[in-house]
Amino acid sequence: MSVCFEPMKTAPIAREHDAAVAELVRSNLKAHGLDIPGTAYFDESLDSLSEFYSSYRRAYFVLIDSGKVVGGVGLAEFDGDCCELQKLYLADCAKHRGLGHKLMLFIEEKARELGYSRMYIETHSNLKVAIRLYEHMGYELIPPPPSVVHTTMDRFYIKDLN
Repeated sequence: MSVCFEPMKTAPIAREHDAAVAELVRSNLKAHGLDIPGTAYFDESLDSLSEFYSSYRRAYFVLIDSGKVVGGVGLAEFDGDCCELQKLYLADCAKHRGLGHKLMLFIEEKARELGYSRMYIETHSNLKVAIRLYEHMGYELIPPPPSVVHTTMDRFYIKDLN
């Protein structure tokens, strides 16, 4: 299944997208000074995300423009009926066009389809544009949960999807 974000389209991540998505994530984190331990930059699964997201109740979608991966967004189980938004990143050429907002709406709908009623996000205070997006979309700031994987993250949000 793919959805169009004229003229771009989304598609489920496949093995041939893995390297491009890993580079997208790493380049974005590095640009914000977050190419450090305790971030997704060093996730063991980053170079094989198509495999990681092939599990039940996980999903990752790439945003493709002219055959090139220019963005992506995913979700994975977090706690019961709550999933975690993961790895929402855009290439510089895709930024400032409302695509982050569209990807958020898209992944929230996928979360509902997979039976989740809440979505959790962890981010870093360096990612000001992302924080504005999350807050604009109704995510509420919460204290850090005990199960934080990316220990460098310092902002935590949750949203009821119902």
